[in-house]
Amino acid sequence: MTTSYKISIFCPDRVGLIAAITGKLFDLGINLGDSTFAVLGSGAEFTSVCDVPVDLEIKDLHQQLSAVHELKDADIAIKRFELIDIHGPTANVTHQITVKGGDNPGLVARLSEVFIEFGANIVRLNSEKIAMDNGYQYVIRISVWIPRDNRDGCLATIENTANTLQMQCQIEDHQP
Repeated sequence: MTTSYKISIFCPDRVGLIAAITGKLFDLGINLGDSTFAVLGSGAEFTSVCDVPVDLEIKDLHQQLSAVHELKDADIAIKRFELIDIHGPTANVTHQITVKGGDNPGLVARLSEVFIEFGANIVRLNSEKIAMDNGYQYVIRISVWIPRDNRDGCLATIENTANTLQMQCQIEDHQP
């Protein structure tokens, strides 16, 4: 028997971090559900909704994770997951959109507003500031679910928004 918990870990980025975290969770009999990992500056963030055995005390889980060498100086948060732990159809990715180019303050907000207009749901969003020889390039990757009837209009508006801001836009279709 298990209980759902959200485990969040933030620490300096290190080689082997995901293997160390997931290996320890496996050793403790914990099964991963939806999970994310991202490098944020020189840090790293791992978050997962997990099925934790009911006989594993949360303070013991925290102590076990804190003892992992790669998690030195980590901020570890474990909280009961009160929502449904399986996502619905609007979390199924229909398109992967990549927008890149120079700095445009408010870009993520502008793109996000387009999705609202078309009833689309952002499933994942990742943005990076990448050092280049002549400055920085921003890369935004958005995994999105777009209702079938709104796909053409939504994608055209996203492309137009990116082009207006002199940014490149690439769209990959992931429709089932």
